[in-house]
Amino acid sequence: LQPRNGPTTSAVKRSLASSVRRATAEAFDTGGSTAIAILLSVSIFVSAFLLFSLQPLMGRLILPAFGGSASVWSACMFFFQAILLLGYAYSDWTSRKLSPRAQCTMHLVLLACGLLWLPLKTNFTLIGGQTPTLRVLAILGASVGVPYFLLSTTSPLIQLWYSRIFQKTPYRLYALSNLASLLALIAYPAAIEPS
Repeated sequence: LQPRNGPTTSAVKRSLASSVRRATAEAFDTGGSTAIAILLSVSIFVSAFLLFSLQPLMGRLILPAFGGSASVWSACMFFFQAILLLGYAYSDWTSRKLSPRAQCTMHLVLLACGLLWLPLKTNFTLIGGQTPTLRVLAILGASVGVPYFLLSTTSPLIQLWYSRIFQKTPYRLYALSNLASLLALIAYPAAIEPS
C-alpha cells in the first residue's frame, strides 16, 4: 500500500541516489587528488560497514553458548559500545596531544599489533568460572576486542586526516560512514543471515 499523495518507492530511491552522488562529488572535489579522496572514502565506508556487521555477528555466535538470554545480548552491546567509545577517545586524544607524525607512527604500531588477532577466534569454551556477563565480556575482549577497537578509530582518524590534507570539513565522509553503518545493520538480517 502506498500512502495517498506520498512519494513512490522509486522516487525515494532516486532521491537517495541523487543525494549520495552529490555528496560523493563534493567529497571528491579535492583539486586533483581524487585517488587519495577515493581511498579515504572507501576506507571509511568499509570500516564502518565492518564495525556494525561485527556486532550482530559476534552476538549471534555467543548467544547459543549462554542459552540465548537477553542479558547476553545486553552484555554484547555494552561491550561494543564501550570499545567504540574508547576508540573515539583514543582518536581524540592522539589528534590533540600528538603531532601528525607521532600519531601516524603510534597508529601503525597498533595496527600491526592488531594483526595478531586475525583471524578472529571463536572458541568460546575456554573461559569459565565467572558470571555469564563477565564471561561474555572476557570472550569478546579476547576474540574481537583489539580489532574492534582499531576499526572504531578508523572513521574519526581518516576524517581528521582528510581535513588536514584537503583543508576541507569532513562532514561528507561522516555521512558516508553513517550510510555504511546503516547498510551494515540492515544487511545483517536481510542478507548476511536472513533466517
